[in-house]
Amino acid sequence: MISQKNKGKEMSYLEKLEELITKSVIPDIEDALDEIFEEIANNKEADEDTKEEIEELRAFKEDLKDIVADIQSGEIEEDECKEIYDDIIEAQQSSDEE
Repeated sequence: MISQKNKGKEMSYLEKLEELITKSVIPDIEDALDEIFEEIANNKEADEDTKEEIEELRAFKEDLKDIVADIQSGEIEEDECKEIYDDIIEAQQSSDEE
């Protein structure tokens, strides 16, 4: 959880990244997986590309959970969080443009 010690101050990139991952990126991944599984249920089968996409999304979700765990345990630096945060925002913006 994000600490309340910075209440009233601008959020650090540690806090911004944790919030972005837990409130936006992971739910988006879960939604994408749900859509894929719905499609599989409707088609009664999954091709190799679909299976690969599922595995990639699951692996990405686990990587994000690891980042959140590192944030919560203090094992990640502010500058690394900023870099990851900026990369995620950039990826979201470019996918919104498609």
